[in-house]
Amino acid sequence: MDLEQLFSQYKEETIQGRYITLDSIEPLLQKLNTNNQLQITGKSVLGKSIYSYEIGEGETKILLWSQMHGNESTTTKALFDFLNVLQSGSQLAQQLLSAFTFCIIPMLNPDGATLYTRENVNKVDLNRDSQALTQPESKILREVFESFKPDYCFNLHDQRTIFGVSDTGKPATLSFLAPSYNEEREINESRLKAINLIASINEELQKYLPNQIGRFDDSFNINCIGDTFQCLGVPTLLFEAGHFANDYQREETRKYVFMALISSFTILSENDIVSNGIDKYLNIPQNKVVFYDLMYKNIKINYDGIEIITNFAAQYKEELIENQICFNAYVSQIGDLENYFGHFEYDAKGALYKDDFDSIPKLNQKADFYLDNNIKIVNGMIKI
Repeated sequence: MDLEQLFSQYKEETIQGRYITLDSIEPLLQKLNTNNQLQITGKSVLGKSIYSYEIGEGETKILLWSQMHGNESTTTKALFDFLNVLQSGSQLAQQLLSAFTFCIIPMLNPDGATLYTRENVNKVDLNRDSQALTQPESKILREVFESFKPDYCFNLHDQRTIFGVSDTGKPATLSFLAPSYNEEREINESRLKAINLIASINEELQKYLPNQIGRFDDSFNINCIGDTFQCLGVPTLLFEAGHFANDYQREETRKYVFMALISSFTILSENDIVSNGIDKYLNIPQNKVVFYDLMYKNIKINYDGIEIITNFAAQYKEELIENQICFNAYVSQIGDLENYFGHFEYDAKGALYKDDFDSIPKLNQKADFYLDNNIKIVNGMIKI
């Protein structure tokens, strides 16, 4: 199966970029509602509809949810690409629909999606609310879990651009985790199923995304939804969609999430699970915080009359301005950047720094500056 071609064929072109709201997806859900598969499972704090979409006649039940964090939209896009496959009438669709019953919550946190925030409108991180269940969105997911009784759970998220694949200098475009079910991080039957499936997915995706897949930290926190569901005996997989070179809109990353979803279910339906899954899972390099968005090396600064050579880095803040996500660069680190990488790196070779206010960069200021007065950097990037 050519997963690249499959993605090109079924990509949902009407949703693009990072700002995906309920208004973006409601027309798609109505279009896909060909046989009463769509339900309103509840309402958010602000009364927005939280939808579930159920499709398939298979014995194995799969529960998937996305945008538990409102500003993590990549996996939502990939879910609609995947739903297009299921609705296609193709041989693959028939295979998956006869093997599985899917229950998909494409946007658990519609209020947070509108505000482009991690938390819901009450400023609660829903992924820390799986025990207290203080928020309506958390309660809805738990109610769906208990009524649907899934055999597997897929917890779909985005991760920040700071994560790399160990010390390789490669961004962690995708990361996976079989969450722990106890403090000791032991492996029981349900966690082993998740581990074996992730190991199988990784083997398939390495053909398309070599050396850019990481393993997320498995520290146990019972307040996190994946840890809770794993603790309740249901194999749970965490997907983390990360950075691909020059892909801040995450359209390339979206493709790899789609590939991972297709791989997951073809592997399960064909019982094509790897042997020695634990070793292969643990051999997936761990996520590591090793990246900045922008890095400037060998910058000369005039510090109290003394010229020194230093480095500094800037990080984008994703800011919602007039319904657009703007990537605004701010200085985030100054000094020794050894063992760190930049998604964009510039060697100034001793050029002198100056900005409109001072002769040295300062933390949290906009990354707008000059080098020897003939090179202008605006919002972190060089303007010729």
